[in-house]
Amino acid sequence: MKGAIIQFEPVLGETERNIDKIVSEIKNLDADFVVLPELATSGYLFLSMDEVRPFALKPDDEKLKPIYEAAYQKNTMVVLGFPELADDKVYNSSIAILPDGKFYVYRKTHLFFKEKDAFLPGDTGFFVFDYLGVKFGMMICFDWFYPESARVLAKKGAEVLLHVSNLVLPGMAQKGMVVRSMENRVFSFTANRIGREEKGEISLKFTGMSQVVSPKGEVLSRAAEDLEEIIHIEFNPEEALNKNITELNDIFKDRRPEFYEGLCD
Repeated sequence: MKGAIIQFEPVLGETERNIDKIVSEIKNLDADFVVLPELATSGYLFLSMDEVRPFALKPDDEKLKPIYEAAYQKNTMVVLGFPELADDKVYNSSIAILPDGKFYVYRKTHLFFKEKDAFLPGDTGFFVFDYLGVKFGMMICFDWFYPESARVLAKKGAEVLLHVSNLVLPGMAQKGMVVRSMENRVFSFTANRIGREEKGEISLKFTGMSQVVSPKGEVLSRAAEDLEEIIHIEFNPEEALNKNITELNDIFKDRRPEFYEGLCD
């Protein structure tokens, strides 16, 4: 299977410009799927729901039509973050758009910092879907900090984690996702952005370093910290079906849930 990551710098509040950029990059790809950053259509730093609402889109919004068309024309699944409008509510969401026009939407479970003022906590929960015979699961940025996120997806059968991100804690998530891949024996595609956004006293610098990690915790490819860059990688998703660390240790069969009391209190 061929996967790709587009690391770029979305412009805050410039939805059409960002979508044009996304589409132009997709048209140059040869991949079965491509992953882009969190809130790729809108930029990141919103301080209230009223502020982000004008840029929020429904999953079938006309403004997203060029991305659907690009997915169809390139026969590729496109995964990206966007502010989602649902019954006048706004969520920090990720959408997987398939070439045939079908889509899946995941709403961010763990909100970070000022996101709590701009978005509602996600209510979709973690789920897995099939594409080209492979099971995929979606995460968004700060979800990485909670081991339960990746573990639930892996327990549901995910072979590939699609992790759209706007990471600002230098290097932390990149290291963390190595562990998430290793402890669950799954591939992870972390698509981060670059650049800086500022409002008042708040200044956020995004850390780049988008990466692909193998089920063994190997960083197969990693982008630069401050450059727009595209990662292309060919991999065998069946490697994620092997949950053995040794011939006597299966990471799921060796679990002892009877001793994990209180984990989900």
